[in-house]
Amino acid sequence: DQPLAIAVQGLGPRQQVTLRTSLRDETGELFQASARYQAGDDGELDLARCPALPGGSFSGLEPMGLLWALQPQKPFWRLVKRDVQSPFLLQLEVFEGHGERHGRLLAQAQHERAFLRDGVRRVPVREGRIRATLFLPP
Repeated sequence: DQPLAIAVQGLGPRQQVTLRTSLRDETGELFQASARYQAGDDGELDLARCPALPGGSFSGLEPMGLLWALQPQKPFWRLVKRDVQSPFLLQLEVFEGHGERHGRLLAQAQHERAFLRDGVRRVPVREGRIRATLFLPP
């Protein structure tokens, strides 16, 4: 639930780009989201300040939109994290332009999205028919 700050530097003034995120769930299914943006006059793009333009997975000022808008490639599939002790590996890509087919790849990065903070203990709970997991802070 920690915010992810996404910014791109080194673009041309007012350059149009498409950002795409993708990840594979624990079964290997692919989830993706994309958004169209225009860099500022200084060639910088900060998702906390720049709204996504119409035509992508979402539009408007949504700094975390590239995460919450992730959609499965397989119909009716849901993104479920079963093993909270391992992170999701999020791929971020920046493409030139806004076309249906992405333009030239300008930049890419990876981000590990962890679910447990260091020091958190998991305690399985089994009481009668109750099955749960207790997470205790450090």
